[in-house]
Amino acid sequence: MRRSKENQTDNYQAKIAAPFAVLGIKTEEDWLTNIDYLPLSTPLLAPLNPLAKEVCTQLASYLIEPDFMFDLSLHIRGTTHQRRVWQAIQVIPSGKTSSYGDIATQLHSAPRAVGRACGANRIPIIIPCHRVIAKNGGLGGFMNASEGFPLDIKRWLLRHECR
Repeated sequence: MRRSKENQTDNYQAKIAAPFAVLGIKTEEDWLTNIDYLPLSTPLLAPLNPLAKEVCTQLASYLIEPDFMFDLSLHIRGTTHQRRVWQAIQVIPSGKTSSYGDIATQLHSAPRAVGRACGANRIPIIIPCHRVIAKNGGLGGFMNASEGFPLDIKRWLLRHECR
């Protein structure tokens, strides 16, 4: 997952508050392309187009009801391996987890390659890479980090879904 820098926020079509971050929404034409976790101090931005408004509505629904099923057109850019990992992640139900190793076995890959694909995910929450954890039951990484703010977000999302 990408972690945006504040000087890149001028390209967003919406910025909405979540309990753990401000979610920066990027769209192109009829496609959702990015959701970035921005600092809580980031100013909010009302949706600038109908798709951004729909993304915000669906994210707000998820924040209320963790079993909410997203229905958005996604523009998924990545390697063949990354797209295969992201497809596998999308079938992990809310409230459940899978390990990097289990996904690697399923895809005839390696756990680190799965972790790198998770780190490259530009549409978090909707492609729920927070549901991928270490084989030993530990959190594993998140947003290409192994400590700090990114893991706080992952913990929040997992707790939210396990209500």
